[in-house]
Amino acid sequence: MNKNQDLPTATQIKAPGLVRRAVAMGALSIVGLVVLAGCSLAVPDAQLTATPAPTGTESVSTGSAAPESGLGAGEQEDLDQRLIRAAKDNDVELVRELVAAGGNVNAKDSLEDSAFLYSGAEGFNEILELTLENGADVKSLNRYGGTALIPASEHGHIQTVKILIDAGVPLDHVNNPGWTALQEAVLLNDGGPNQQEVARLLLEAGADPQITDQQGRTALENARRLGFKELADVIESHG
Repeated sequence: MNKNQDLPTATQIKAPGLVRRAVAMGALSIVGLVVLAGCSLAVPDAQLTATPAPTGTESVSTGSAAPESGLGAGEQEDLDQRLIRAAKDNDVELVRELVAAGGNVNAKDSLEDSAFLYSGAEGFNEILELTLENGADVKSLNRYGGTALIPASEHGHIQTVKILIDAGVPLDHVNNPGWTALQEAVLLNDGGPNQQEVARLLLEAGADPQITDQQGRTALENARRLGFKELADVIESHG
């Protein structure tokens, strides 16, 4: 090294640009670099701190993507729609895979069906249990403004009704046509053994038989009007 060549001072050297400065000056040998790198240079503390996390308006919006999945909004939407289609196909294993991949069991399609709502309405109990195990919103509503319990009761899905009652789906929610689960169990089926058992389950769980439809009729009055004697007897015995 040329003794007459001035070495750069500590204030001239910044740790991130050490090599660049040395090469540009043409004054330091490799040995000199090693020496300088080991020196206790006065590097400001601010240069050694981590970049601060975004705050306020700098924070990143997660949009509609599920935070747990780490997917972008478009990828999450595709995953969620695949999950709903798999639920509608009653494809239990595919639903299980898509949920494990981050599929949202409460996401809805253009018909306002979710994996939870559809499986509840159709009595796809394995899928229904999967959705409940993975955060299903038991108060979510379908396109008719009803809970999953209302169409399950209409269709006479006894085991499904039990699952939904145990999960805490509201018993007395009134949908857009003005019907509770009990009213729909009476009005939209045949009054047979399944409907009788569904009515019994709802009433024993605490459903209110005095809630009227939009014509002012109770479930009991509707059962009698439709000629469903056995169903009327079940409702009357819990009145």
